[in-house]
Amino acid sequence: MIRRSGNKTGTAAVLAAIVIGANGLLGTFPAGAAQTAVIEDGRVPLYSKPAGSYVRTPIASGVTVYKNDKATLDASNISEGYVMVKYTGSVGKIKVQITKSGSETYTYDLNNSGVYEVFPLSEGNGSYQVKVFENIQGNQYSQAFSQSVDASITNTFGPFLYPNQYVNFNSASAAVKKGAEISAGATDQLGVVSAVYNYVVTNLTYDTAKASSVQSGYLPNVDVVLAQKKGICFDYAALMTAMLRSQDIPTKLVVGYTGNLYHAWINVYLDGQGWVDNIIYFDGNSWKLMDPTFASSANQSKEIMQYIGNGANYKAKYSY
Repeated sequence: MIRRSGNKTGTAAVLAAIVIGANGLLGTFPAGAAQTAVIEDGRVPLYSKPAGSYVRTPIASGVTVYKNDKATLDASNISEGYVMVKYTGSVGKIKVQITKSGSETYTYDLNNSGVYEVFPLSEGNGSYQVKVFENIQGNQYSQAFSQSVDASITNTFGPFLYPNQYVNFNSASAAVKKGAEISAGATDQLGVVSAVYNYVVTNLTYDTAKASSVQSGYLPNVDVVLAQKKGICFDYAALMTAMLRSQDIPTKLVVGYTGNLYHAWINVYLDGQGWVDNIIYFDGNSWKLMDPTFASSANQSKEIMQYIGNGANYKAKYSY
């Protein structure tokens, strides 16, 4: 079905101004002003290793669509854990925000090419607000579109198996092909995780020049990172996540804090274990692979289990 968004243009619209910082909503202004924003940058089947790779393709089916003259939201496959958004206006710099009530606000850049981009519903089931903002000047934005959607995600792992804007790949990606190649000899999920980790940390070098010049809104291109064999921490994480997802292993690219350090890590879902936090993580100096013997209760590393079991050590902020 096709519905108009709740946004309306003209003098009858009642709008409120909002200010949004790096950590989400900071405050509201009285209603009546033009709406603007300041935006800173069930049963689980056992793992059956795919022959080669298994890449899911997001689709804008056109069954459930909300739109106005500025943006279109396709929520046809919300049960798979993602939505697709495209901008159809004429402004050059666009932002999209996705917020589940009570959770962090996820802010993304949105291209202005009129092509759909994929965004995960990382916070699970519930009511989400999807908003599109057009840049006015500097970091001031005007709301162009807003729509609430109720997500009942039947594919629990969908948000962390499909490609999205932050972890972007497809069946023809060189990263997918390399992931299949390096994990061909693995017989289980831990084997795949180890193979991917070992390949990436052995073959990639940290790009210090890029780290010193990277701009807000940067998005990894996993095939470019693979070809250049260098990148920043975000590149490492995106490449590993793409490889693991294409091996049908649910994987979260997580950013947050360990102590006061802004930190990145990767969580994976392992059959019989559930979600394993920080299985691959960046400690501020290098990427680490958690001792995989945690998977056997008879051989757990006491020190590792104590560390990852202490919630004060890791504080997740966003999952992509």
